[in-house]
Parts: sequence; structure tokens; C-alpha cells
Amino acid sequence: MRIVLKKNQNIPTEGAIVYLVKEKDLDQLALAQNERAYLDERLENKERQIVINRFPNWIYVEVLDDKKKGCQMHEALRKSAHNFHKTIHANRHKEVNVVDLIGDGDATLAFMEGLALTNYQFLKYFKEVDTKKHVLESIHVFSDNISERDLSDLTAVVQGVYYARDLVNEPVSYLNAVQLGEEIKNLGAEAGFKVEVFGKSKIQALKMGGLLAVNKGSIDPPTFSVMEWAPEDAVNEQPLVLVGKGIVYDTGGLSLKPTKDSMDQMKSDMGGAAAVIGAIYAAAKAKLPVHVIGLIPSTDNRPDGNAYAPGDVITMYNGLNVEVLNTDAEGRMILADALSYASKFKPGFVMDLATLTGAAAVAIGKFGVVAMGNSDAEKRMELLKQCGQKVYERIVEFPFWEEYGELIKSDIADIKNLGGRDGGAITAGKFLEHFTDYPWVHLDIAGPAFVTAMDNYRGKGGTGVGVRLLFDFIKQYKA
Repeated sequence: MRIVLKKNQNIPTEGAIVYLVKEKDLDQLALAQNERAYLDERLENKERQIVINRFPNWIYVEVLDDKKKGCQMHEALRKSAHNFHKTIHANRHKEVNVVDLIGDGDATLAFMEGLALTNYQFLKYFKEVDTKKHVLESIHVFSDNISERDLSDLTAVVQGVYYARDLVNEPVSYLNAVQLGEEIKNLGAEAGFKVEVFGKSKIQALKMGGLLAVNKGSIDPPTFSVMEWAPEDAVNEQPLVLVGKGIVYDTGGLSLKPTKDSMDQMKSDMGGAAAVIGAIYAAAKAKLPVHVIGLIPSTDNRPDGNAYAPGDVITMYNGLNVEVLNTDAEGRMILADALSYASKFKPGFVMDLATLTGAAAVAIGKFGVVAMGNSDAEKRMELLKQCGQKVYERIVEFPFWEEYGELIKSDIADIKNLGGRDGGAITAGKFLEHFTDYPWVHLDIAGPAFVTAMDNYRGKGGTGVGVRLLFDFIKQYKA
């Protein structure tokens, strides 16, 4: 998807033109008398998206709703762009011209973001691609309120979301842990960040017991990928570390999931890894001046005869012993090793993202991201919430009281990997806390990472949730 900045004085009169305008400024539109009458009639009917056919040219008018302000207005524009995309595709427009008549660069960027994200498709496994492929190839924006840097950032983050969605949508028949490492290497070469992928022998040498335990049931080896974007002008001496859960497929292991509605979408259990990969790609592509490291522990979770079993005690990378009560609580096992490993970088702040618990999805559905963290990360949490509101990947902070830690005490080991039915999302976070010694926040994206029905510009299937949130957080990150 190409997004190109133009100047307002060169607005074309042909092709597909989208005007963003306030109701009080409708006179700025160069419309014929009958076209203006039609537009006024539609507005009286409470419509704010009006399409005018000037065959072969088309006029699309988005009249802003004055009742919505700030972030709500921006989200409404993203959704409006999604709705316009249907007509744009039906009319076979390869190029659209977006004209900013509202004098608001952020709002115009939000509209284009919605249009570009709606244009995403995962068509790799269709034999007949041409009949399904969206025709839109480029967006030209005419605005005096947007900079080239704004557009380069938007292009980078949209591409980061595209890649994250691709990774989530790929089946495990292609994307096993080894292939995920290869994909990360390819993206590193494209965007300019460093990548090192540890194989099984290195993981064994490091004694990453959690990752190795989950991998015991797989015929494919695990990987542990380290990404680093370290620009010379970085504002932070201590790196920001992002950790993503990379379970490329989750059967539940010996604690086997029921198939219907539980295992069907488990190729998406690496949504946290995809978000971290997409965000670091976007940060590097946009050359954000922040030192960022990404850690991706990866394996599938299968019920082979040698699989780890309920009742096992696993010695983790940091030396803690974990009693396994449920092999379907595997994400926290691999994240724990990665969070411990993060300490070697002496990080200023660490954040992990994971499709970790059904409890988080049940609590808030697909509409937000569950968050919790230690007291050292309070300022970072507030910034995260602001970024979440801005990009509409909103943060819901759960309580993280010490009492929840009592629920994961074990009778035979240091801790157990399951806390019971109550507060399941929080006890999972409390488990992870045992492997941190730095300011840290845990994000559970189980609800919004994968959707089974079209969800406006987020699409269907992998949504790439977390990429836009992390990118905005990195942009605003300070030491």
C-alpha cells in the first residue's frame, strides 16, 4: 500500500476523490447544484457518508460528526474508511485521493489508517487470487497539516500490522518455530534490525527449562529469537525490552483442549510474538530513536508420548522450580524463561504480550487489552493507557494485589503454573512476576488477537493487535 503526500493546491478533479469536511464548511466542495441538493438531502436523513457518481469519476464525502471529539472521532473515521472501502473496491479504484478540508492532520491520518488496514488480505492459500484481491494500491493525501514524517510513520506501522496479521494467519503446517525464526530474519534484513535465532542446542545450554518442557511433545525443535533495533540517536541508555509469546500452535498438550471452538484458532497463539515482531519492524522502518530489544520464545504444544505432564516439576532458566498442574498453561512457561533472560540486558522497562488466558477474553471480550504490572512501572502503565486510547487498542488495568500470589503457591515446588478458576488472568500475571526484577507490564491480548467475523478495519482472522499500541508507545518512550 503506497501512501503519498500532495499539496492542497493541486487537488485533482478526476478519479476517486474523498473529501473530509465539517458540515459548516460544505461550501468548500465544488459541487453542482443538483449534487449539493443530493448531499443536503442525505444529511437530513442523518447520513454522513455520501457517494456522488460523476461517471467515470467519483466523489466520496465524509462529513465529520461534531459530537465526537479526539480519540473517539479518530476511531469513527477509521471505521468510516472501512465502510468507504467497500464502495471503492466495488468501483475498481486502484488509487484514491483523500482531501483534508477539516484542517486536522491527525484525523486525516486516522481515516487513511482505517482505509489502509481494511485493504489487508491473506490470500496465500487461494488458487484463484485475482478474483478476490482488492484493487486499491495507493492513497494520495492532499493536506497542509501532514508531514512526510507522519506518512512514513503511518506506512511503517501499517506494514507492521500487515506482517503481524500474516504471521497469525499462517497455519502451523508452514509456520513452525523454526520457520518463525526465518521470518524474523527476513524482516530484520528488510527493516534494518539485528536478529539472532537460538536453536535447540543453545536453548539447552542456557537451561531454559520452561521452553524445553513445552517443546517435549513436538517433533519440531524450539527457537528463541532475539531482535534488536539500536539507533545511534537512541534516547534511552537502558533498552526497552518487548517479549512475545510464540506458541505457533497449541493443542493444550496432554491437558488436551476440546476441538470445537477451543482448538480451531490455535494457530493464533503466537499473536503476542507477532505484535512484537510487527512493532519492532515498524520502529526500525520508521527509524524511531529508541533502543528496543524483542525476545520471542517459540514452540508448538503437542501431546506426544514424551510430552511434559501434569505433576511434573520443571526447573526454569532463573532456577525456580515450577509444579505443572496443567500443560495448557504453557504460554507462561515459555514467557517466564524469556522474562528472566531479559535481565541480562539491564532493561529500563520490559513488557510482554501474550494470548495468555481465556479469563482475559471472557472478562473484556475483543474490545480491549488486559494489563497488569509491578509498582515500578506505574508511569509506563499510564503512558500505555494513553497510547491505547489514541490508537483504540484500549488498556484495562486489572488489580495485581499480593493476595493473588497466594493462589499459585505449590506444596512441592517454588510455585505452580495454575492458580485455579478465580482471577485466572491475574494469577497468570502473578506467575510471570516471579521472573522479573525490573519495571514490567504484562499485556494479555487473548480477546482481540483473532476474530472469527469481520470487525471493521481490524478485519477477520489475525488482527495484528498490539503493533499500533507498541509503535505509539515506542514513539513516545523516554528514558
